[in-house]
Amino acid sequence: MKKKLMLGLVVLGSFSLQAQDEIQTILRAGVEDATRFSESYIAPAAEATIYSLANGWYNSGEAKETLHFEVSVVANIALVSDDKQNFNLNVNDYNYISFPDGSQSKSVATVFGENNPDQMIIVEYETDNGTETTQFTLPQGLGSSNINFVPTAYLQGSLGLVKGFEVKARFLPEVDYDGAKTKFYGAALQHEFTSWLTGEKLLPVAISGLVGYNRIEASYDLDSTPVQGSNQTINTEMNSWMFSAIASTKLPVINFYAGFGYVSGDATTYLDGSYTIDEGPLAGQTLVNPYSVTTDVSGVNATLGFKLKLAFFRLNASYSFQEYQNVNLGINFGY
Repeated sequence: MKKKLMLGLVVLGSFSLQAQDEIQTILRAGVEDATRFSESYIAPAAEATIYSLANGWYNSGEAKETLHFEVSVVANIALVSDDKQNFNLNVNDYNYISFPDGSQSKSVATVFGENNPDQMIIVEYETDNGTETTQFTLPQGLGSSNINFVPTAYLQGSLGLVKGFEVKARFLPEVDYDGAKTKFYGAALQHEFTSWLTGEKLLPVAISGLVGYNRIEASYDLDSTPVQGSNQTINTEMNSWMFSAIASTKLPVINFYAGFGYVSGDATTYLDGSYTIDEGPLAGQTLVNPYSVTTDVSGVNATLGFKLKLAFFRLNASYSFQEYQNVNLGINFGY
């Protein structure tokens, strides 16, 4: 679990993948049941990451003047609430799965949760020799390490264009660390509507709109898999959009800003490689790239923050109210 934590803090796209390194065990219940389980297990990690990356695009409603620029180090933390750390597994939704004690449903861990004690399931299936059963333990999440957040960090640059337009770009250099690989980039366009007005420099506030896009590509090698096979990896691709209206004050030293927006995105996670199933209804079969699951995200976002001008740099901090609430911090250089 320490490896999962350290990698998660360093490699933003791989954070959720680390906790999924036993998820291929569920293939013993068949592809359809494995897919259904994985959708619920993975969803909070994908949702939290998409919501986290929707933030940090702006620290002012005022667009930079032509060719003025800002370079920032930005960090976000998306908070995962208790209700996202578990999901209800109802055996009626599955083909082969049941609980040893006969329960119809139980609360089990998502990628951010913990099964304490371990949760066992029974897989019952028909063969030429009659009804057979096997059992195994459901995958754990990151709950035992008290990780209920998703950290993201990256470099971001902004450049003023003409007539109130400002272009932004963000990225994290490609990282390859201990079986985890990640690539992240994004771009945004902000336009200050108050720049249209005569004498706008005398106005006490600036109002603008922003459209931003992010993409993450990440993979994690399953090097300690309980299911035999080859080239086993979890791969994920995430895309997110942010549409926001922004307002800020125009004071000499400290300014306050607020935004209201809409977040939209999707994440697709693939279980790739070959898997030779040793138990269950598919025993003896080798599955290649057995399944993928997709998570769609949409919701509103409201942000409150401040920006402080210091000697040769600026600091900003904000809090966003959304499905996965977010804390944002930035250190900014430029003019």
